[in-house]
Amino acid sequence: MKAVAYRASLPISDASSLIDVDVPDPTPGARDVLVRVEAISVNPVDTKIRQRVDPQGADKILGWDAAGIVVATGAQVSLFKPGDRVYYAGAIDRAGSNAQLQIVDERIVGRMPATLDFPQAAAMPLTTVTAWELLFDRLGIPRDGTRPAGTVLVIGAAGGVGSMAVQLLRKLTAATIIGTASRTQTRDWVRDMGAHHVVDHRGDLAAQVKAITPQGVDYVLSLTHSEQHYAATVDVLKPQGKLGLIDDPATPLDIARLKQKSISLHWEFMYTRSLFHTDDMQSQHLLLNEVADLVDAGALRSTLSEQGGAINAANLRKAHAQLESHGTMGKLVLAGWD
Repeated sequence: MKAVAYRASLPISDASSLIDVDVPDPTPGARDVLVRVEAISVNPVDTKIRQRVDPQGADKILGWDAAGIVVATGAQVSLFKPGDRVYYAGAIDRAGSNAQLQIVDERIVGRMPATLDFPQAAAMPLTTVTAWELLFDRLGIPRDGTRPAGTVLVIGAAGGVGSMAVQLLRKLTAATIIGTASRTQTRDWVRDMGAHHVVDHRGDLAAQVKAITPQGVDYVLSLTHSEQHYAATVDVLKPQGKLGLIDDPATPLDIARLKQKSISLHWEFMYTRSLFHTDDMQSQHLLLNEVADLVDAGALRSTLSEQGGAINAANLRKAHAQLESHGTMGKLVLAGWD
């Protein structure tokens, strides 16, 4: 089968940083589905692993967002059958979705929304799972839409996770949402996703937030450059507030600064369940199905913002370069094979 891989950690400007390869077709295990990949999206995790994990000459296939069609199933699979359209983010310790065929554990695969095409669906899984788990599993924000949920500050609200977090907050909770974005285009995007207020994280973040809510916020989703915004985050969080992180701060955060306000810190890593095969691993299947229902009901929308052509090394190098520029809004998707 065709795939895009890398064999050494190189700058994305190097033509060998991602290459077209032919590799054997994978064989599904007992709980695996074999998926024909129709579309993929690109995430920061792709660029980070390419930069940090040296495969020492072996073909390492990246990619953790896909939509496609089940073509075969393992002996113990009960959730899917050949012909089913699915979407998923996969597992970080297995070969990724930058390949024509991929094996994925059925417990982290969801039914693809019927109202979306493959590129629209491929834009959603990783960011949806990350946002959902951060909001509801880690921070415990009430999601019935009737109980007061307080005020949530989403730092980096125009990115993939931020776009989904804002939508989920607006549709499933009674929270007041403050999103951050630094450009006119991204500010408009965040408002369109459902934020009640938008502020510029390149300015005085604490002052802007306090101008909206002088008493501060109950939750902060720090999705990017957490080390840069940490002082403002601690400043605007209410006593006993909750801080959620997903990024890798460039410098260590001084957690002692959280003590006086009894602020709790929560990490979200969407691969934890699949990496450790936790007892609740199948919750990702369930939440992706629930999100598919919400999409088909018109309550949520795909965050696809740009299509980058067919799935090949040249287009993936362009996509990685764009993500590394930190200027991406929503999700960048590639679809089809040359």
